[in-house]
Amino acid sequence: MVSHKRRRSILTALGLYALAALFIGYFGVHAYTGNHGLRASIDLEAQIAAMNAELSRVRHERAEWEHRVSLLRADRLDPDMLEERARALLDYVDPRDLTLLLKAR
Repeated sequence: MVSHKRRRSILTALGLYALAALFIGYFGVHAYTGNHGLRASIDLEAQIAAMNAELSRVRHERAEWEHRVSLLRADRLDPDMLEERARALLDYVDPRDLTLLLKAR
């Protein structure tokens, strides 16, 4: 009779330890791979870095376009820029311009 109680208490303790280990393992795995886990935070940091790089590129591009637009305003009209745009839109070539014909590949 005594051996059954001892065996039962040992098995109960081992079962509780195994159950606790399973709970810890379950929550540990989800803490690493879950939606808000360590791997997700690393992925979010990589996305933030990529988006910051794209944001700086777009801001630089916007500054370039704002500069080009400011050159076309009536109060600060740049004659070279006006001539360049007129030639591009009207397909105009000055008779004094040198024209090079290239072979099509």
